[in-house]
Amino acid sequence: MGCPLVTRFLPFNFTSAKIPPLQPPRQLETLDDLLAQAEHYAGFCMRNSGKMAPTLFMIGADGPLMFVPASLADENEKDAFATTARLMCIAHAATVAVMALEAWMKMATPGEQMDMTEPPSEAFDRQEVIVLMGEAQGSQKQKFLPIIRSDNRRFFGFGDSNVPVMDKMEGRFAQILPPNVATDEHRALAKVMLKVKGVNVTKPGTTVRLTPPRR
Repeated sequence: MGCPLVTRFLPFNFTSAKIPPLQPPRQLETLDDLLAQAEHYAGFCMRNSGKMAPTLFMIGADGPLMFVPASLADENEKDAFATTARLMCIAHAATVAVMALEAWMKMATPGEQMDMTEPPSEAFDRQEVIVLMGEAQGSQKQKFLPIIRSDNRRFFGFGDSNVPVMDKMEGRFAQILPPNVATDEHRALAKVMLKVKGVNVTKPGTTVRLTPPRR
């Protein structure tokens, strides 16, 4: 097992974003493919706005898709996004998924006991990262992209990650894929639930308009 690690997800305030063209669907087939696509998109967002809204990428029966929440103003909306992401995976019979999020991270040094009472956002040695949490049937992969900012707080680039490989990640945004590929019946039910929620799916090469979080 690696070092203890804690992340805390940030609220975001986006008004609109242009999605860069995805790779052709035939080239987005594996978990590694989707992790690379998520990293590319994260870099695009950070270079253009200095921040990134949590985003779900997935590959399923309808090809590669992505989903960005309209708002993440509070804990209830974060829980709702996690629930919707799981419904998306069921509705589109996803076999591969990647959740990409901006987060604060803190790590315990070897031999140090992690202080679980201290929020990562308040830790002296906190680190701002983009977390990529990838899942495929029977496997998981994670990637941490340390955010480097210049003195004026503008995004400069991603640094090298020294986070050890972890067997498993836990939290509201982990284990998004269902344990088995969804049946036609489950897909139909999930699509009805998504329609009630007013969820729109983004195809590659389109423009997404995001509503600013409520104040």
